[in-house]
Amino acid sequence: MVGSAATTESHRARLGALALGALGVVYGDIGTSPLYTIKTAVEWAGGAVSPEEALGMFSLIVWTLIIITSVKYVAVIMRADNDGEGGILALMSLLGVKHDRRSFVIAIGMLGAALLFGDGAITPAISVLSALEGLKTPAPAIAPYVAPLSVVVLIGLFSLQSQGTARISKLFGPIMTLWFLIIGALGIGGVVKHPDVLWALNPAIGLHYLATHGMAGFLLLGAVFLCATGAEALYADMGHFGRRPIRVAWYGLVLPALLLNYAGQTALLVDRPAEASANPFFDLCPTALQLPLVGLATVATVIASQSIITGAFSMTRQAIQLGLLPRIHITQTSEESYGQIYVGFVNWSLMALTLVLTVTFRSSEHLAAAFGIAVSLTMLLTSILMFRAMREVWRWSLAVSLVVAGLFILVDGSFVAANMVKFFDGGWIPITTAAVLYFLMSCWAEGYKDMRTALERDTLPISSFIAQFRGKPRVKGTAVYMSSRSDVVPVPLLHNLKHNKVLHERIVLLHVETEQIPRVSPSQRVESTMLDDEFYATTIHYGFMEQPDIPRALLLESRSVPFHFNMMETSFFVGRLTIVPAGLSKWRRFKLRIYQFLHRNALPATEFFQIPPGRVVELGGQVEI
Repeated sequence: MVGSAATTESHRARLGALALGALGVVYGDIGTSPLYTIKTAVEWAGGAVSPEEALGMFSLIVWTLIIITSVKYVAVIMRADNDGEGGILALMSLLGVKHDRRSFVIAIGMLGAALLFGDGAITPAISVLSALEGLKTPAPAIAPYVAPLSVVVLIGLFSLQSQGTARISKLFGPIMTLWFLIIGALGIGGVVKHPDVLWALNPAIGLHYLATHGMAGFLLLGAVFLCATGAEALYADMGHFGRRPIRVAWYGLVLPALLLNYAGQTALLVDRPAEASANPFFDLCPTALQLPLVGLATVATVIASQSIITGAFSMTRQAIQLGLLPRIHITQTSEESYGQIYVGFVNWSLMALTLVLTVTFRSSEHLAAAFGIAVSLTMLLTSILMFRAMREVWRWSLAVSLVVAGLFILVDGSFVAANMVKFFDGGWIPITTAAVLYFLMSCWAEGYKDMRTALERDTLPISSFIAQFRGKPRVKGTAVYMSSRSDVVPVPLLHNLKHNKVLHERIVLLHVETEQIPRVSPSQRVESTMLDDEFYATTIHYGFMEQPDIPRALLLESRSVPFHFNMMETSFFVGRLTIVPAGLSKWRRFKLRIYQFLHRNALPATEFFQIPPGRVVELGGQVEI
């Protein structure tokens, strides 16, 4: 009994620690949405709302949180994990591993990922702006300096990314816990003064608002949707914390705090709409405490932005491993946490776009239109993929799948349509960003596939090659040739033999395989078999969340390979290819030129796979596509 009680207590402590961590990483975005949701809704409604309109808005916000976050993500979508990992790319991989890879599924995954990259630039801008706009309540004269101050905060945030967040991230959970407790308490203060707002928990009030306000009510859904931005993070960050801690944090603290705060803001609008419409979130706070609240809000929005940036880094690594993006340099910033990485190109690109958005729009309500489109489209694409998962992974009946997924698609589609009306007011920015990224990813994926096909066309079976050179003189040492297949001769091997006239005593055809799962067990990392006459076919397996390290894998799993591996006696031969277009249409030729540019500027395979430069031999060649 004592041992059982100790185990239960240990389990609870671990669950509590994970839930605390989830509060700091998962809920930063959705947790700071009260800063701008009702404020934007009031602005879009004309700057002032009647008590009935305020209650209608609140009802719509409540049921948006319940349907999208509690039902769709927490109850349903989080069940679709890929060996514990979540996110739209993990969902795409889950469908790919269960069935043959389909271009439709891959296209949706790529577009969803592209939209999330755009969201990664908008979230820091709107979050920091909305926090610092709180300064205008106690100090109206500071209004012209909100955007410049936001720029300073954002530059500092992005500039510190290369240092990693391993140390300060331990504070994220406690800070966000304090944030939720305070915004919940502020909401209670407002509700106590006007408890009738709780009647708006009835969904009929929200539906009545939509029915009686026509197109204006429908368009207001674009602002209401802002309360659910960040819900995608519950699914995307599932691999870091697991389902249960995320659910415990959501139902135990986040959802109650959000509902209370939105209720408090609504009570303020009902009680004195004209006075509170400027910034109802900060008007809930006593004047003497508004400056400390602005400080806490700024820290909370920085944490929310940090989570989005880290997510963009993680998704970049996933996309590279899945063959959707060219190799770029990735730095591990923590020895303890594998998820702590830094991707310089992504960081500075996001910073540039974020600063442009901040300087251009200058306020959170102006930026809200651009924000909603990216997130709502991503959610719609996730719902479409979920229908596939319901049918093909969970084996739900067609009727049940249509009802459940159909409800999600209807809700998401409504929010997309409402946000699209603001397309020319800023919504075009994430759409354009996503379109460019999608085009680049499609060029890379298609070009890489065409190049591999052309290389395999220009080679010959490995069995014939071995038979042809059996018994011929060889030089000492081991030659490792990177190859996508073990049944054909790698082109660098043919070039080495043609130009240098040498064949090593041991030849390893090495293939690095990215599996459709997040991580591969060390016991299944390396597979190697001897083909014949000291020719070996070796495959190293990695998950799409792992960073390849070939020398480390071969050294650690030396017992799994049938040959003696000594780094000082091993040379790695890689090809540096020039692509020559031939017989292609103008459109295909244009896309191939884009691929050529990406291929030339991609991180060299040897650096990506962490092969020591002194052990690498590069052989040039041309391949005709």
